[in-house]
Amino acid sequence: MRILAEVHAHDGYPVNWPDRPGEWLTHGPSLGSWVAELEGRLVGHVSLSRVGEGDLAPVLWSERKGAPPGTTAVVGRLFVSPQARGRRIGALLIGRAVREARRHGLHPVLDVVTSDTAAAALYERLGWELMATVEQRWSPQQTVAVSCYAAPS
Repeated sequence: MRILAEVHAHDGYPVNWPDRPGEWLTHGPSLGSWVAELEGRLVGHVSLSRVGEGDLAPVLWSERKGAPPGTTAVVGRLFVSPQARGRRIGALLIGRAVREARRHGLHPVLDVVTSDTAAAALYERLGWELMATVEQRWSPQQTVAVSCYAAPS
């Protein structure tokens, strides 16, 4: 959670700091979570989950492909320590989550707030397809723009 706090201070991710960061990291119907180490230190994290309430990317992908939303897996909780960036750690973590999704016969999707341009640039460098950018209500007082991506086939 120390790395998550560093990322939040540096990048504003997650947008809303969770009351219980440990639970936030492990929340949802998980298919797995992975961490990255560099020189014996934890430097990154990614998780893969089944479709949850409010997930937009699975719905968009399913509508495009004519498949049920349950045929997707959601990549999330991806972050890399600011001091460890530029070493392809984010790409390696995403690759691990994608392999696991495909092992389960699921297509990986994700969403990212539009203000996180560095993350969006990473996904696009890796060949992820931008399906749409939509407004999502996170609470009665907060609406955010999110970009929904699907992994390359």
